[in-house]
Amino acid sequence: MGLRFTRLKNWLKKPVGMSTVALVAVIAAGGSLAGWGAFSVLLDKTNSLEFCVSCHSMKGNYEEYQKSPHYKNASGVRAVCSDCHVPKALGHKLIAKVMAAKDVWHTVLGTIDTPEKFEAHRLEMAKRVWTKMEATDSRECRSCHSQDAMDIHKQRPKAQTLMQKGLEKGETCISCHKGIAHKLPDMSSGYKTLFDDLKAQAVAKSGSADTLYALESTPFYAERPDGDAGKGGGNVYPLTKVKVLERKGDFIKVEINGWVQEGVKRLMVAAKARRIFELNMNDAMAATVKLGEAEVDPDTTLSWQQGSIAGWVKATAFTADSVGLGHYGAEMASAACGACHSQPQPGHLPANQWIGVIKEMKDGTALGAEDVRLLQTYFQLRAKDMPNAGH
Repeated sequence: MGLRFTRLKNWLKKPVGMSTVALVAVIAAGGSLAGWGAFSVLLDKTNSLEFCVSCHSMKGNYEEYQKSPHYKNASGVRAVCSDCHVPKALGHKLIAKVMAAKDVWHTVLGTIDTPEKFEAHRLEMAKRVWTKMEATDSRECRSCHSQDAMDIHKQRPKAQTLMQKGLEKGETCISCHKGIAHKLPDMSSGYKTLFDDLKAQAVAKSGSADTLYALESTPFYAERPDGDAGKGGGNVYPLTKVKVLERKGDFIKVEINGWVQEGVKRLMVAAKARRIFELNMNDAMAATVKLGEAEVDPDTTLSWQQGSIAGWVKATAFTADSVGLGHYGAEMASAACGACHSQPQPGHLPANQWIGVIKEMKDGTALGAEDVRLLQTYFQLRAKDMPNAGH
């Protein structure tokens, strides 16, 4: 054993010849090329359609994709999963592959191993992909679709109009083309869940708060109702801010402050000359509003008066969680507006102009009348001519 060690030691001390160096270099280079080749083949395999849909949790997704123009079209050009979801550049591609390890982990956990579980997570997964695509300016879309090669005039008239508007605004592909290869998720599920949570916690979170906000439209009563409450003498609109004066059972007495236009005293708004509806009233209730001095709005020459009124409302229709209410409005805006184009920022327009924009947009959404009222007020309260512009 000692002799062998001595021989090895002496051999290592001998000068290395050029032929030995060359041989080692060739072996190393060959090994590297072989290793890289094997890695490239493996990487390409993980980009194949067959690999992507090999998980049973992708079965439903695959069936949706087969009905899309990305799978079958007049030109016979097919975009497979990796064309849309895997970057072409090596660096970004390797990062994407490493990040995909979480998919393996969730497969082990069974996060989306049934159609029901998949649907429950569809909106969450879609938002994650949309956010990524927006951050990269729809990089993977542009690997096939080039603006320079696009003849907009060969598109349908409506598509031409929308495409030109999108290009002028600098919108990215995914802003308008959500659901192009997969079924759109139920966009309302996010904000409906938030509303249910707000509603469930409304009384608990508002117990001793002096300032509350309307979760929904609710009747307004001059006196605390006994028995069947009925319609009341007015109606409070969503997001209206109120001051708590008294609590009694299921009802609270509140004070609403706002502005009343001269000659239109049955309607109270949140700001002078801004049609941000807070409360509508019958004549009897409108007569009880305490009014201040008249002020003329210089832009419209209309006369306005500050006003306040006290009345009773159901406690369950109000919350003190203004932050949660803001998140609810933002989620609704994202669901309603973000499905067809990039979401507009509230601070881009004045409050009154949002009325027309929301009215024009609502027919293209699944929003109900109550949702539209809340969404309109959400944008108006953050309009560019309001103190909290954009927030």
